[in-house]
Amino acid sequence: MDSSVAPVTASRQESHVLPPAGEQLKGLMRYPVVRQLVRFTGVGIVCTASSLGLYAVSRPWMGPQLANAAALIITSLMNTALNRRLTFKISGKQKRTRDHVNGLIVIAVALVITGGSLAVLHAFRPEATVTEDLLTTTLSGFFATAVRFSMLRHWIFRRARNA
Repeated sequence: MDSSVAPVTASRQESHVLPPAGEQLKGLMRYPVVRQLVRFTGVGIVCTASSLGLYAVSRPWMGPQLANAAALIITSLMNTALNRRLTFKISGKQKRTRDHVNGLIVIAVALVITGGSLAVLHAFRPEATVTEDLLTTTLSGFFATAVRFSMLRHWIFRRARNA
């Protein structure tokens, strides 16, 4: 067999080899912060839906502030676990407890923001409906989410900023 054929075959095989994962990404997705924001958004959708559902179910018998606090606290553990694993690609038990404790601090900040917005709503409209409460907590939740992402990325999970 002619040895000149082997390099052609080898080069054809090499052309089918995919580049390393980081080199496959084009456009904005090549930036770690963009990939994290996309994953964070997915986690946020799941956690927000869960939180709103818990709030809507518990608000009639707990009142708006306590229902908001309960929903946020319950979903905060899920949120921290999902963001730890999916958004920032951290697995294993190392620093997990510390991450969750710090995650509760982040949720406390979100609770101040959303609870404050509910307090303002009920100061001006004491007869506010569940729908108005949900709209208020959702809108203030957008701001709380931006604060939460920043705290997670730059404080709690700073060790995985480039995930």
